Amino acid sequence: MIRSKNHLYGGRLIAMITLVDALSSCWFGYCQGVFAGVLVSNDFKAQFPQTLDANISGIISSCFFLGAFIGSIAAFILGDKLGRKKTIAWGLLFNLIGATLQFLAWHESQMIVGRIVNGFGIGLTSTTTPVFLSECAKSHQRGKLVGIGASSNVSMVAVANWISYGLYSRGGPFQWRFPLAFQVIFFFMIAPLLLFVPETPRWLLLLGQEQKALEVLARLAGKSIPIDNAIVTAEFRSIKVAIELEREDQTPIMDVLCFRDKTHNFRRLLLSCGTQFMQQFSGINALGFYLPTLLTESVGFSQEMGRLISAISSTVYLVSAFGSLIFIDRLGRRKMMLYGAIMMGLCHLIASLSLRESGLDPSKRKLMGNVTTAMFIVYHVFFGTTWASVPWVYSAEVNSLGWRTRGAAAATATNWLFGFVVTQFTKIGVDRLNWAFYLIFSVLCFCFFPIVLLYYPETSNRTLEDMDHMFIQNPSIIVFGKPDMTQRGRPISFFDAEAERIGRL
Repeated sequence: MIRSKNHLYGGRLIAMITLVDALSSCWFGYCQGVFAGVLVSNDFKAQFPQTLDANISGIISSCFFLGAFIGSIAAFILGDKLGRKKTIAWGLLFNLIGATLQFLAWHESQMIVGRIVNGFGIGLTSTTTPVFLSECAKSHQRGKLVGIGASSNVSMVAVANWISYGLYSRGGPFQWRFPLAFQVIFFFMIAPLLLFVPETPRWLLLLGQEQKALEVLARLAGKSIPIDNAIVTAEFRSIKVAIELEREDQTPIMDVLCFRDKTHNFRRLLLSCGTQFMQQFSGINALGFYLPTLLTESVGFSQEMGRLISAISSTVYLVSAFGSLIFIDRLGRRKMMLYGAIMMGLCHLIASLSLRESGLDPSKRKLMGNVTTAMFIVYHVFFGTTWASVPWVYSAEVNSLGWRTRGAAAATATNWLFGFVVTQFTKIGVDRLNWAFYLIFSVLCFCFFPIVLLYYPETSNRTLEDMDHMFIQNPSIIVFGKPDMTQRGRPISFFDAEAERIGRL
């Protein structure tokens, strides 16, 4: 086969696909972080006085999540029909339109429409880019590479907070219009990259385009690797047989919903959704959208200090998130979720009790306020190293090929739906429950530990085709105490199953 000089191969191609995922995640993260600074801008409050009402403020903040939820559902329905690249491209276009509507907004309704459209685009891209990357990356690199995207998300949360702090002394509409306009740059960074990356080989095989799938597998293997290379053909056969086995097991949807299919697709979808549900109810977006407000109203800091602490906290979050790349494949997904749940629960518990003590004894308000602030920052350390990236990696791995886009879409939709719920009710909850609001997150985080321990299998160091074998051989929903389901290293039986798949063709 004659190789085109215009194509990328091997590590460079994987790097380009990783960059698409990372930059898409950057836009996603920036959208999450930017509105916290916008909400406290004096000119924004003058332009939109309705936001002084906690309910209206919550609606304008959280409607972004509603749009993203709808976008994820659209990816669920259309993702396998459009393909990975086209879905991402449509998402970028909606992002551009929504961002433009926001920074040019003069009316509350225009701002809400802009945020919903922007959210719809983010719903499409945040669902698809991790799947796009996971279907191209090798199993020993997959967690780290998909984790780069999740960490890039956090980096833009930090950038958004520093932009907010930097514009604090700048009055007028520029203080909030510029941060909303800045995100448009991501469109012009990501869109050209899509021209240089192929569709995933697994999606091509799903459509029966075998020759194209072989060519992409060879490109991913390296520039000097022909399509008839033994490693390329072995991977091709393994993927093709896995698809055939999955199609042989096609069952009516009601049987799938009742867990009567061999590969347990609905169970795997629920596991994906569960990670995102737990991520949201760990309290990350409660702090992400409202930390400057919480620091000024609950803790007692000035607006400038609240913005500064938020920027520092997001920077700590950023460093921690990239630190997770060191551990995600070494420790595995289960250990990181277990460790993170306990530590986040402790942070919320201490913050809650500190705020309670501050309310009981005003003389301790400054001391307890400092303790609370420290716990918010430490929370970001533990969240960043664990739950910031693991749910995105997990949902891109655990589902079967035929359900991978739908599973990732359902998981992402869960993230956005409950992000909407948390963001909508955080301000109201803090106003009414005060210190006890954070206690709710503490209890929930502690509850996540036994859930992960009992029900969540390990997915690190397994090929995507291993997942079907894992669930077929272990149909029980309880995974605790079963080494094949919980050990970090790839079990020996999985090597045997892969050899059997390759030998079938």
